[in-house]
Amino acid sequence: MPSRIIVFDVNETLLDVDALEPHFARVFGSGSVCREWFATVLLYSEVATLAGPYADFSAIAGAALDMTAASRGIELKSEDRNAILAAMRSLPAHPDVHDGLRLLRDSGCRTVALTNSAPAVVQQQLSRAGLEGAFERVFSVDEVRRFKPAPEPYRFVASELGVETSALRMVAAHAWDIVGAMRAGCAAAFVARPGKVLYPLAPAPDIVGPDLRAVAEQIVARD
Repeated sequence: MPSRIIVFDVNETLLDVDALEPHFARVFGSGSVCREWFATVLLYSEVATLAGPYADFSAIAGAALDMTAASRGIELKSEDRNAILAAMRSLPAHPDVHDGLRLLRDSGCRTVALTNSAPAVVQQQLSRAGLEGAFERVFSVDEVRRFKPAPEPYRFVASELGVETSALRMVAAHAWDIVGAMRAGCAAAFVARPGKVLYPLAPAPDIVGPDLRAVAEQIVARD
């Protein structure tokens, strides 16, 4: 049975943010704007951590949506803004997620989640994606008011679970999350979803796979 506690990122790692593309195609004329917007959300969550002021992930998502519209000279209607932000709470799980989590659970792994989303939002997300009850605990960065990849969220999870960070393995589809977790002392596993690559100026994790099933198989064999 794997000895490390497996910690899952949620947005993009488990849930498919690209499901929002039809909204962006309708409002902005191109579904690809979705990725630009989400990159802006992540950028300004890091700004909030490094420079302040702190705002929760949903507020930053809304601000980034306003910025995306302003940069294109588009007047964003309130109903379109609300529809996109509401849809963030109903993202589907990637097709490989249930199978990968089942494999880990059947192998006796302890699994928790650590997300930038606010607590109420992530509970809705997991419930609507059919992942309610999949994790022993669900942690939000709101509890430390520092977004990943700052060290505090990873250390908080370890402290709450009564272990050292070395007892955790962070599973994420974001290179920055992998870097943050490893710098905080965790092991890591990278889910190389389409378009996702590791940061070449940081040490690589010892587990890399194209989807969650492949990553789960390596975790079971290694940890």
